[in-house]
Amino acid sequence: MIKARPFIKWAGGKTQLLPTIDSFLPKNFRKERNVTYIEPFVGGGAMLFFMLQKYPNIRRAVINDINPRLIKTYTVIRDQPQDLILSLQEIQSTYRALESDDKKKEFYLDIRRRFNSKTLTDVEEASFMIFINRTCFNGLYRENSKGEFNVPFGRYINPTICDDALIMSDSELLQKVEITHGDFAETATFVNGYTFFYFDPPYRPLDATSSFNSYVKESFDDREQKRLKDFYALLSKNGCHEILSNSDGRGRNEENVFFDELYKDYIIERVHARRFINANPSKRGVLTELLIRNYMNYQGGCDSLL
Repeated sequence: MIKARPFIKWAGGKTQLLPTIDSFLPKNFRKERNVTYIEPFVGGGAMLFFMLQKYPNIRRAVINDINPRLIKTYTVIRDQPQDLILSLQEIQSTYRALESDDKKKEFYLDIRRRFNSKTLTDVEEASFMIFINRTCFNGLYRENSKGEFNVPFGRYINPTICDDALIMSDSELLQKVEITHGDFAETATFVNGYTFFYFDPPYRPLDATSSFNSYVKESFDDREQKRLKDFYALLSKNGCHEILSNSDGRGRNEENVFFDELYKDYIIERVHARRFINANPSKRGVLTELLIRNYMNYQGGCDSLL
């Protein structure tokens, strides 16, 4: 049974797409005895937790993200789970004792202010990260240009702020994971033997009104998308197997062929996914997304690189 799972809600989470992505894994992935698995944009970690539990042949795993708070939380869950649980239990007890939404909102805003003060211990920062994720509007993580978390309060009846069992399960699994913070291109240093990359970068906006990739104050614009493609191509030349996810511009506008042209040398699959996190309810729902791989076949037959 798969017990470990994402401890945080994250826009673009891959939980629902896991069976589909799994079906596109190269045949050699299942046969290799010593796999290095790398995620340069770990986000909520749905793919990470799934892969580590299903494939024991992953002997080395590396995760990275540009968001320092997110990476700090992963590190605390791995190294200090009991301290984190105690901190979350205290926050949960205080929050649930508040009798009105106004009091809870006031408590939330105080935690958000302290979270943005950047004068916290590692455990405090991680516990605040989880608390605001469970109580903010729509579970959205967003930063302004100053790097401050700025999502308003969400009105939930009885949110679970401390999930002891989940934290311990995730901590156990993360013991075999190397956790880094930085630019995605820095993960190239971890390539070793048979290496598989899964890329889940900030998605390219489908249109001007749906623009959202403010996970950190630094934007991930088209120049970054092109730089990522160059990195993808470099890894491919070095023999790494790769799958990359991104938005499908053609699903909204047939003339939007940005990714079709950018990754024309690779295989592009269009898959359906339901999106639940969006500030505008009308823009939640079933959309097509892209899965881009750099090898010919999957499940059976040859999986040679393109």
